[in-house]
Amino acid sequence: MDAKDVRSIEDVRDIIEERQLSHIKVGLFDTDGVMRGKYMSKDKFLSSLDKGFGFCDVVLGWDVRDQLYDNVKYTGWHTGYPDATVRIIPESCRELPLENGGLLFLAEFVGAAEAICPRGVLRKVLKQAKALGLHIEVGFEYEFFVFNETPESIREKRYQSLKPMAPSEFGYSVIRNSVESQTYQNLLNLCDVMDFPIEGLHEETGPGVLEAAIAHDEALKSADKAALFKTFTKIAMQKEGKMATFMARWSPDYPGQSGHIHLSVNDLSGAALFYDESKPDNISDIMRHFYAGQQKLMPDLLAMIAPTINSYRRLVPGFWAPTEASVGMDNRTCAIRLIPGNENSQRIEYRIGAADANPYIILAAVIASGLWGIENRAEPEPLVEGNAYEKRFPDYLQLPYTLWDAAQRLKKSPIARHYFGDAFVDHFSATREWEEREFRKHISDWELDRYFEII
Repeated sequence: MDAKDVRSIEDVRDIIEERQLSHIKVGLFDTDGVMRGKYMSKDKFLSSLDKGFGFCDVVLGWDVRDQLYDNVKYTGWHTGYPDATVRIIPESCRELPLENGGLLFLAEFVGAAEAICPRGVLRKVLKQAKALGLHIEVGFEYEFFVFNETPESIREKRYQSLKPMAPSEFGYSVIRNSVESQTYQNLLNLCDVMDFPIEGLHEETGPGVLEAAIAHDEALKSADKAALFKTFTKIAMQKEGKMATFMARWSPDYPGQSGHIHLSVNDLSGAALFYDESKPDNISDIMRHFYAGQQKLMPDLLAMIAPTINSYRRLVPGFWAPTEASVGMDNRTCAIRLIPGNENSQRIEYRIGAADANPYIILAAVIASGLWGIENRAEPEPLVEGNAYEKRFPDYLQLPYTLWDAAQRLKKSPIARHYFGDAFVDHFSATREWEEREFRKHISDWELDRYFEII
């Protein structure tokens, strides 16, 4: 049996018996989109298929450095960090070609923890979409830098003078992807085998930066694929003695790394809802209301879209990242790019997203804001023509400048609470406040260089 054919608990039992596996890998994604998991014995795994198993809820209560949040209600020292129940997702079965024939299954929190589980929040939004008769198709694309470094060498160098896989800018270079063809082919093959296939992979503008477009799928599966792509790209590169980073911006000398989202909407029978040939540019009323909602709610939901301190290093003028909630027709200087086409290709590209965003959480924000637009018949601002960086926008389209400000906007948003629930909004905004407070504890090299001797 092929891993891609697994759909039910019975299929899971069959494939494990067929392959005579003694252990199975299980993983889930935490608040920051980091995959956490473990190997489970065959007996333990099989006994968990029906009723789930306990997973320490600390993974919802710590940051990317395993530092415990001191400001969240769901879990902490006050609860004793108990186990929360997670369910294994049979249809998530993946081959593990880098592990000699092993299998991977995704899991997600259920019960009380489901309200703050990133995958659970996205499912909550998609349930609301389905109630409106909408089916969402999504494709993620990521930029990421690759270095000829290891986890040890980057620390020894203190993240300075790193050696990129390629020495200089050479966008769409056939020379680069031919010289490094083994790395390209290894990644393409891995993505095919693990069922997050790549539609396009090319050299971007910057030393050692690549861009990958993941084949589109229904929204939840697409988020799974995006999260797995980020994780296993890093794994594949480290196995080659390289490192990939999905930071929003790793150097002040180069543009940031995007995590753009392409999105279209069908009805439940599969008919396209964004296309109407009787309308200007074939943009249907549903598409217009959808992107209008995305535009109007972008400032309130930015913490879900730009979730790290580093996210805001990317959102500066002139570096291929938007700075206001702008919309344009096939305009890459805007936060939202409308892509005209036929019934099957007309879509929205949500360009404000960076590579560091949690795929489940950013997609929940992208879709929920569009649903709000449809439900409230929102109307967009005039489309931007020309360079959006040179335009002046009203205050209500300005984006928060810091993670702290973005967290406050999210926390106060009744619309966010409606779509995502109070538990998620309170928990996630508190984690972003923690991230900002941790940042404030540290003294940067810039401060030392500027003030140490002179001030």
